Amino acid sequence: MFKIGHRGAKGHVPENTLLSFQKAMVLGVDGIELDVHLSADGKIMVIHDVTIDKTTTGTGFVKNLKAAQLQSFGIPTLEEVLQLVNKRGSINIEIKDANATDLVLQLIEKYISENNWNYQQFQISSFDWTVLEKVAQQNTKILIGVLTDTNLDEVITFAKKINAYSIHPFFKLLNKEKVTLLQQNGFSVFPWTVNNPEDIQTLKSFNVDGIISDFPERL
Repeated sequence: MFKIGHRGAKGHVPENTLLSFQKAMVLGVDGIELDVHLSADGKIMVIHDVTIDKTTTGTGFVKNLKAAQLQSFGIPTLEEVLQLVNKRGSINIEIKDANATDLVLQLIEKYISENNWNYQQFQISSFDWTVLEKVAQQNTKILIGVLTDTNLDEVITFAKKINAYSIHPFFKLLNKEKVTLLQQNGFSVFPWTVNNPEDIQTLKSFNVDGIISDFPERL
């Protein structure tokens, strides 16, 4: 079963920071999940929210601040994270800002052509299905993960349409039968965000393909 650190190792270290991703790797993850937005000067920044208010000592919208300003608050660029991970695990890039899509695709291509990464080490996920449609149209080699917190039937239909690799449901949507259904339709199943040890054991009993957790050492 694939062990995925949610925003790094969010249960131990502030989320989406280089320290968090380093901690996740120390804890033995197979991959990390992170979120991206664009800075005012068009850099891909790793942060979940549209503002920096919750996770830093600063304030303001990510899109209104330049990369250097964001970095001064401990927010890394996606390229910094790729350099840190250095092929030691896969990267699940959740696109929060649709405007970042093209640049994310370009960066992935750069790391494959210039840094000896491969397509299996990258995945793009999003709740914004128009983003996933765009990815599917532009590059059929990139693994796509469809995020959902609602209807699984609707997700299956859409995931087939874009030839997605995996479905990432909120874990409480799942039971053994639903996991089997998703897998029989050809999708890997990576539920989020599973932190309670009992919930983790339950999901494992459903034979999910991987789990996204703030505490990857529990997986």
